[in-house]
Amino acid sequence: QPGTLPAQPPARALQPKRRHWVAQLWTLIRRYLSVIASDKGFMALMLLLPAVLGGVSCLVPAKYGLVPPPPDSGFRYNQESGTILLVLVIGMSFSGAANSVRELIKERVIYERERATGLSRSAYLMSKVIVLGLITAMQGAVLCAIGFSVRQLPAQGLLMPTAVEVCVVISALGFTSMMFGLVISALVRTAEKTMPLLVMFAIVQVVFTGVLFKLFSSPGIEQVGWLMPARWAVAGAGTTLDLAHTMPPWNLDKPNEVDPLWAHTVSQWGIDLGVLVAIGLVSGFVVARLLRRHEPDVMRD
Repeated sequence: QPGTLPAQPPARALQPKRRHWVAQLWTLIRRYLSVIASDKGFMALMLLLPAVLGGVSCLVPAKYGLVPPPPDSGFRYNQESGTILLVLVIGMSFSGAANSVRELIKERVIYERERATGLSRSAYLMSKVIVLGLITAMQGAVLCAIGFSVRQLPAQGLLMPTAVEVCVVISALGFTSMMFGLVISALVRTAEKTMPLLVMFAIVQVVFTGVLFKLFSSPGIEQVGWLMPARWAVAGAGTTLDLAHTMPPWNLDKPNEVDPLWAHTVSQWGIDLGVLVAIGLVSGFVVARLLRRHEPDVMRD
């Protein structure tokens, strides 16, 4: 009608203006590094943990290290090679997950408040992944340097020197385990629940390495093993070390029946490493979805 004002559209919830994504990421990384640097105990533990775990692997008696026995030794296989690799892989799994298992839950209140004022969810998550990823890679290098220091290794790997090639796989395992730790941290509602889940994660990895018992050609069990980072890490390192022919076969009457994931080929090494990293990336997507649960409704985009 004449003299009346046109109807106004309903008010829309105002979202806080966001800073540029790269600027947020850089600020978060610097802040996170500053927090870590101020915690001397945490820094010492980060260096001590892989050193101790690498040292523990050196205690495993293994005359021939990670290589097959020489022809004149009277032995055909080196059973201890699998044990050494098992200790290194589980040590890296535990160390990587322990780095991150409390990182999100301890900052949940801060995250919710800053998210409501424009913090980017992806920038926040990437700051954790980058900083913790670098720390975990450093731990993997320390673990391998100590663990391989007293061991005999094959003269040449498939693509790189053997120690470097195995260290790449171990570091990738650390990254994926770190991402699993973030999943746990985003999933739980109290920090007290992280430790039991961390222990459970480590024990499950032990079972599904493929070193303790035969996993391949075991319907159901084999498929569950495909979801475990340690399974692919042992496979990748075992491919480089030709573990399928260094360890005794599961059936002495069928010495050629070996784990297909341990095939001593470049393509299989690439597959093992690729799947290991892919599990970590999928875990990152899961973390992002879990973080969304703890945000104000207006920020859930």
